[in-house]
Amino acid sequence: MRRWLVAASITMVSVLGLTACGGGGEQTAQSPSADSGGKQQVEVFSWWTGPGEADGLAAMRKIFEEKNPTYTFFDAAVAGGSGDKAKALLQSKLQASTPPDTFQGHAGAELQGYIKAGNLEDLTSLYDELKLKEVFPAQLVEQISVEGKIYSVPVNIHRSNVLWFNPAVLKEAGVAGAPKTIEEFVAALEKVKAKGKIPLSIGSEWTVTHLLESVLLGSLGTDAYNALFKPGADWNSPQVTTALQNFAKIMEYAGDPQDDWQPAAKQVADGEAAFNIMGDWAYGYFHNPPEGGLGKKSKTDFDWAPAPGTEGTYLWLSDSFTLPKGAKNRDGALAWLKVAASKEGQDAFNPLKGSIPARKDADESLYTDYLADALKDWSSNKLAGSVQHGVAVNQPWLAAINEQVGLFLGTKDVKALQQGLADAATANAQ
Repeated sequence: MRRWLVAASITMVSVLGLTACGGGGEQTAQSPSADSGGKQQVEVFSWWTGPGEADGLAAMRKIFEEKNPTYTFFDAAVAGGSGDKAKALLQSKLQASTPPDTFQGHAGAELQGYIKAGNLEDLTSLYDELKLKEVFPAQLVEQISVEGKIYSVPVNIHRSNVLWFNPAVLKEAGVAGAPKTIEEFVAALEKVKAKGKIPLSIGSEWTVTHLLESVLLGSLGTDAYNALFKPGADWNSPQVTTALQNFAKIMEYAGDPQDDWQPAAKQVADGEAAFNIMGDWAYGYFHNPPEGGLGKKSKTDFDWAPAPGTEGTYLWLSDSFTLPKGAKNRDGALAWLKVAASKEGQDAFNPLKGSIPARKDADESLYTDYLADALKDWSSNKLAGSVQHGVAVNQPWLAAINEQVGLFLGTKDVKALQQGLADAATANAQ
């Protein structure tokens, strides 16, 4: 499955190349492209195309164009949850020396490959100019720094380990609230199955890796989970075996894979499925009005809790934007980064995206319902880094993990999965 995804993504280059370049590969860093009105285009590359995330991007775009009347925003977004397709296309653009003006990347280990390849400019001077070290959490700044230099501007904080559920489906199945442990979760899944509903909805392959990280955290605990991503970690331990057996058992209750995370989440909102483990970007999709989401009512049509076994730990990730070397409109990219870093930009973006701001000084009154819970937990929980979303592992390591998950979906062989994950760690841990 993973090989097919990469091949398909590379094929997209010929189809999407002109569209995504926002002015063509003939432009140079000194000659930014212009639209028909004479404004300079700023090519912003992301994977935010779905309901909620696209709404948040549009809100930041509006601020950017109001503050920068000589620039026009060129949306080079590539569809596909978690950004797998976008990253494959981005890599081809970087290799061809036709980078976008700025691109989305997950803060943490995901950026290491770009930094080591010399693809990114150092943004430390921008941090000093905007005093961003004073308004961003210290741990976040540390995650996006290499040898004291900072290479991206985080626009939000997301939580990966969220259990979304349909209260009515649980009530019908005789399940009293969200399960708190892996054992309670399996028992709840069995009760839902007995009622003829989908116990657990899943999307495309990456959503299964997303599920796996929450099961690992819920089975191992925070310290043992974090230790897995350090050099010398023992992926062949009996504790990891138990965690993967838990994962295999939970997957027995999964419904038919959907095309991506949105249709899988919709199965919960529509009462077709009981549970879905997905990041809190799902909140924007559930909650936003029908033109940008499902228009569902929280605590009635959908509810949330930490993924089983993970209460008290925030499995986190952060979307950020970068400044590629050779950007054809470097000044426009810097103008975009300033909006992405700003209190105004983050407060416009995050309530629609279903995330909380990276800044510590955001307007808390804008973050209600689920987002109020997230703000509170972010400030008090232990922290663990997401696998699928770039905090804990670099891109080659994630590719190897996703390959093993894809193989497991065909074989259901826990022993082979564990050995494959152990081999991936040996090959990629730094």
